[in-house]
Amino acid sequence: MIDFKDKTLLITGGTGSFGNAMLKGFLSSGLNEIRVFSRDEKKQEDMRIEYQNDKLNFVIGDIRDFESINNAMDGVDYVFHAAALKQVPSCEFFPMQAVQTNIIGAENVLEASARNNVKRVVVLSTDKAVYPINAMGISKAMMEKVAISKARDPRVQKINAVYTTTRYGNVMASRGSIIPLFIKQIKEGSPLTITNPNMTRFMMSLDDSVDLVMYAFQNGMPGDIFVQKSPGATIQLIAEALLELFNSDNETKIIGERHAEKLYETLCSKEEMSKAEDLGKFYRIPADFRDLNYTKYIQSEGPKILDVEYNSENTKRLTKDELKNLLLSLDYVREQLNK
Repeated sequence: MIDFKDKTLLITGGTGSFGNAMLKGFLSSGLNEIRVFSRDEKKQEDMRIEYQNDKLNFVIGDIRDFESINNAMDGVDYVFHAAALKQVPSCEFFPMQAVQTNIIGAENVLEASARNNVKRVVVLSTDKAVYPINAMGISKAMMEKVAISKARDPRVQKINAVYTTTRYGNVMASRGSIIPLFIKQIKEGSPLTITNPNMTRFMMSLDDSVDLVMYAFQNGMPGDIFVQKSPGATIQLIAEALLELFNSDNETKIIGERHAEKLYETLCSKEEMSKAEDLGKFYRIPADFRDLNYTKYIQSEGPKILDVEYNSENTKRLTKDELKNLLLSLDYVREQLNK
């Protein structure tokens, strides 16, 4: 087990849904300091007032600005990199903003980690990075490549530091996701706007995302990508389950897919599944640590490519009752039901 006693953890994008979920467990840990790095001073002030904990150190900065993140890394032992542009349509209309934050910003975080001898870094990615068709997914796919490349960096290897990546689907009830939107529409008496009723997504809670990051943090090898197995559901089923939970008879309205949306998401490509290690609850995708001198490596036969990827269509599909129980496990849904 990794020792937290008297260590310093930095969370980029720490005022977001993930950062808040992560703090719940870490405030009672042996960590000496938790640095919350973000550019949102209002959310930082709200967190400062809410938690009132001496372990928390709030740092205003932007991962696009190397100096700000490099200065914040001084004395840091561990990093969770969660800062990102995550909205598919926004990134599609402003792709260079996705490049600046999700690729160059991630490089700044990783380079600052290398320069400051950070021992463990976990980078948060998304299922949209697999077979990407939109700017958000493409930028996250490049972020994963940058993280693996940095894991090979001689400075990182010299101190036996471990840089890993976690990849997961949409986190249920996170800011800007479909569940808060549907609940808002239910309470307003408006039609529930469904892009495509047959569209499937992985169902993952914030607690699941924390579990995945902690598993990668504790068990990862340099360059690993970790995927958590998660059940799936259609958008139509999510709408129906929420309508029943809120005892509502709102209509539903099909509005069609938004810019660059997929019918289903993939967490592990066919190529990755051919080398992935099944860990029961997780898949581990090891990094390729060969160098560019390919003639040094003798291979009798090519890698076996499986015909099956791991996606939200072929994962375990939730029944409506199972989905309702899962929704009821979310703090956000319970709070909205009691309002």
